[in-house]
Amino acid sequence: MNDGKQDRRSRRTRETLIHALLELIERKHYDQISVQDIVEQANVGRSTFYAHYGNKDDLLLSGLEHQMELLVGQITLGGTGRLDFDTRAFFQHTRGHYEIYRTLVWGAGFKLLVEDGQAMLSAKIEARLAALLAGRPEPSIPLPVLANAIAGVLLVLLKWWLDNKSPYPPERMDAIFQQLVMGGVRSALP
Repeated sequence: MNDGKQDRRSRRTRETLIHALLELIERKHYDQISVQDIVEQANVGRSTFYAHYGNKDDLLLSGLEHQMELLVGQITLGGTGRLDFDTRAFFQHTRGHYEIYRTLVWGAGFKLLVEDGQAMLSAKIEARLAALLAGRPEPSIPLPVLANAIAGVLLVLLKWWLDNKSPYPPERMDAIFQQLVMGGVRSALP
């Protein structure tokens, strides 16, 4: 019973810390935010922060990981066995948090988003594809390559969209992603 309380308290602390970071990103550039800023915003001690995260990048990646899990949940197999990946919610979420994502794509946050974020997203996409396609013949392109291509193009589109002040609505960005990526992905599936 005590473990459940501890888990809830730990989860609540992690949520408080990520929300503090996000609030700070709305006011300051990611590169200018320190762990001290985060703990002051969250009203927790430094030792509490370090009990959960090694540094602010770890904190940011944990927040990104949650969003990536929601995104990867949008990869589905339709009734006909057609692989679908609806990215509209991803672009809508990004538009709703434009300042946060814009801050991330400029400066050190971009390295995290593109390098670490792409590796994390690619691994999650690969796992999702492997689960969805279990029992089917192997695709003509290995799953790790497919997953990496999907993640890479999605993040490059996101950066372009943010750099250009989101000139198209999320629905149009999803349509662009579908045309650029999903046709090729589907052609690799048996």
